[in-house]
Amino acid sequence: MITLEKTLNILKNDKNFREIIANNRYNWTWAENPTFNKISFDSRDVDAQTLFFAKGAAFKKEYLEKAISAGLTFYVSQIDYEVSIPAIIVTDIKQAMSLIAMAFYNHPEKKLKILAFTGTKGKTTAAYFAYNILKQNHKPAMFSTMNTTLDGKNFFKSKLTTPESLDLFKMMAEAVSNGMTHLIMEVSSQAYLVKRVYGLTFDVGVFLNISPDHIGPIEHPTFEDYFYHKRLLMTNSRAVVVNAGMEHFEIVANQVNDIPHDFYGKSSDNRIEQSRAFSFDGTGKIAEHYDIQLIGSFNQENAVAAGLACLRLGANLADIKKGIAETIVPGRMEVLTQTNGAKVFVDYAHNGDSLEKLLSVVEEHQKGTILLILGAPGNKGESRRADFGRVINDHPQLEVILTADDPNFEDPQIISEEIASHITRTVPIIIDRETAIKKALLLTQNENDAVIIAGKGADAYQIVNGERAAYDGDLEIAKKYL
Repeated sequence: MITLEKTLNILKNDKNFREIIANNRYNWTWAENPTFNKISFDSRDVDAQTLFFAKGAAFKKEYLEKAISAGLTFYVSQIDYEVSIPAIIVTDIKQAMSLIAMAFYNHPEKKLKILAFTGTKGKTTAAYFAYNILKQNHKPAMFSTMNTTLDGKNFFKSKLTTPESLDLFKMMAEAVSNGMTHLIMEVSSQAYLVKRVYGLTFDVGVFLNISPDHIGPIEHPTFEDYFYHKRLLMTNSRAVVVNAGMEHFEIVANQVNDIPHDFYGKSSDNRIEQSRAFSFDGTGKIAEHYDIQLIGSFNQENAVAAGLACLRLGANLADIKKGIAETIVPGRMEVLTQTNGAKVFVDYAHNGDSLEKLLSVVEEHQKGTILLILGAPGNKGESRRADFGRVINDHPQLEVILTADDPNFEDPQIISEEIASHITRTVPIIIDRETAIKKALLLTQNENDAVIIAGKGADAYQIVNGERAAYDGDLEIAKKYL
């Protein structure tokens, strides 16, 4: 719970308080100090003891009026909606939400060792490696795109890579009450852009890589803006781990010069040697032989990044070795074998850089016909469409079928045609994703061939018109037609 006085002190200390507009509504006076037993940004989930946050460009006065009819007595907003209850007016509603949520849930972030991963790709895989490493001798919770667990036993799918601040700190508090000692998080650039983690300091922050992505009218306007918001994790971490082989490494290295840090990658002390399909050797702080179930050098690098971060959080080399060996990730390089011997790879690769790495790994192991099933989501990451075309053009022998992948409010045919416009050869478009998968599997002949189903990974739904539409998932559909 939280009192009005404490709420106002938090806002004033953050220089985010403007005024209370009451006009004697509900006969409230400054002498009163009500206590709020609930915080919410959903106007359908309020009562008389709720402190409500009216946020978002799409928020309407009618939502607030319905909440008042349900008993609401106070709200926080950047706008005075001129309703019958007092308004706490702030300059930045998202900053207010994050700091008030911390206090409301009694600062759970201070009771956990928190490890955060950022990067254009690899966040989920690295988080899974860290989770399996830390669970050897600790009790980690995990907030991941793929799976979230607050108790190490029950897992559920998250709607956002990084939850809204009110949900984030509520989940942290539940993890603390469950006896968890550590928390592993994926922190997106959007989390900083919309201040979901405002005021939060991480024990270790890891920067895996950077490449153009999430650039568009409702995301980041430019690559510079995207990169800046990624780097904010480094500013807000007590110690950092950075990929020395990443693009623009010099900028990040200069930024973290005065922070305790570890670099990893080919040009660092902590590098991979003797890389094989299912094992590698490490040097420096992670000098050991490792077995790994995920093929590809980029997965080995993610494992090293997780290992270095976990060393700073109480893990030892034995934990790291065992954790890496045990890690599998739903929707990441999952492999099936057809009755004719051909391989089927299901992977979440959803931008140009991750697609290039996926194709390179598959081409290293499969020397026959390789077929790629690919789409692009609607209303986000529009730059990916040209990037996909560029990657496909660099692999002229690759056979491609374009299809739907979370079209949302866009027409999947038009999205596919836009991707095709960047490809220098004609490629077929089969909008129904299941039909596309079935067609590709029928085109294989022997063990040298492969089908790559990219983009959705383990997602068992399609996002259509803002809703999750029924879809069995790439892996289950591929199994059906093996």
